Amino acid sequence: MRVTVCQLNDERSAFEADWDALQAHVKRERSDLVLLPEMPFAAWFAIGRAFEPAVWNDAVAAHGRWKARLGELGAAAVLSTEPAERNGKRLNEAFVWCGGRAAPAHHKRYLPEEDGFWEASWYERGDGAFQLAEAAGARVGFQICTELWVLDEARRYGRAGADIIAAPRCTPESSVERWLVAGRAAAMLAGAFCLSSNHAGASRSGFKFGGAGWIIDPEGAVLAVTSEAEPVITRDIDLAVARAAKSTYPRYVR
Repeated sequence: MRVTVCQLNDERSAFEADWDALQAHVKRERSDLVLLPEMPFAAWFAIGRAFEPAVWNDAVAAHGRWKARLGELGAAAVLSTEPAERNGKRLNEAFVWCGGRAAPAHHKRYLPEEDGFWEASWYERGDGAFQLAEAAGARVGFQICTELWVLDEARRYGRAGADIIAAPRCTPESSVERWLVAGRAAAMLAGAFCLSSNHAGASRSGFKFGGAGWIIDPEGAVLAVTSEAEPVITRDIDLAVARAAKSTYPRYVR
């Protein structure tokens, strides 16, 4: 299958141009699956520590509007996350969009609480269920941003038969190399392809995001990484490679 990852500008005035470029790329490359960054359709709001209801509500509304436009990409499946309210809780909810409909797939469990990423102040922890979703014929497990560091979840996804670990991110420029380490480790532990897309550019307060979306194979080889010069990338991946990797080292030892 053909998969696309990207980096999209957090600054709203630049986002529309990035979206137009993403559309053109996906249609030209005939992508089957597109991964977007974590909560891409609003400026990153957890950069501020204090919860602001109006900002939250605006972000929820923006994601609702943009989800209605996902068909513009022309892909069979689109993966991302959005701010959502479920049973009286505010959550960071992963979804799989297919055929005009977005289905919830996972709620972010592990939330940072530090400068630039006051997530625990903005929404609650998910229930801890890390279950596979289906997208364009692939078995997908979500590890949203910080969840990549919980390597036991990658191992469990591998045991469950994951083809792809989807890791939508919002991470800073200062830690790009560390995040690549996490992505490679998750891929190797799961015996799955690891895909990630990230915010890029600067926030309204000047905080710099890292970009560097990636495609990593089940043996931890980095197949491609996005950059300012190449903010969208597409590669062919063979799901049979991920399925065969489950029985090879180091997966089989556990």
